[in-house]
Amino acid sequence: MPWHPWLREQLVDSLRSVPPNAPTLCEGWQARHLAAHLVLREHAPWRLLGGGLDTLADEARDDAAYRDLIDRVSQPPQAWSPHSWAGDAMNVAEFYVHSEDVRRGGGVEPAPRDLPPDLVEALRGALTTFARLRLGRCPVGVTLVDDEGRRLVVSDREPVVEIHGPVTELVLHVFGRVEAADTEVRGREDAVAQVAQVLGGPDA
Repeated sequence: MPWHPWLREQLVDSLRSVPPNAPTLCEGWQARHLAAHLVLREHAPWRLLGGGLDTLADEARDDAAYRDLIDRVSQPPQAWSPHSWAGDAMNVAEFYVHSEDVRRGGGVEPAPRDLPPDLVEALRGALTTFARLRLGRCPVGVTLVDDEGRRLVVSDREPVVEIHGPVTELVLHVFGRVEAADTEVRGREDAVAQVAQVLGGPDA
């Protein structure tokens, strides 16, 4: 079964649990900016350029307008949209990460989420894809090691940096939520710094 509809509900619940000005893990973004990004990403991606995101976020400063914006997040895109027909491939990691952006944005570690095993496997697939996209050309070696000891060699170079943690936390790390992710990075200090530089900050 596809997981993105369920993850959308979880993301919407996360957004509804905080006020419009709640901090997120995305630097400079409050909850209203994240909601605006999600709406435009699926329904009007051309507006992401030229200040469309800030305009929509500014319109959602008060609680009522923010709730209306979240209602728009809850609506799936039209059938012609790539975000509709690509389903889990485009949305599983996106919805999971952005839900955690809201849950962890206040700097307080929330209670762990008990995710279904099949969803964790779907996130593992997304991790494989996005880790290679983001770190495949890293000048040092990178290997991800999950809490079951399963290893994913992302960059086969020397020296090697290993990033350890549950699949869900490795996803956050690879998407640039390094400080918020419950992961352990092992390797030479200079090599670790190179990986951090490649990852940069949180990726929207």
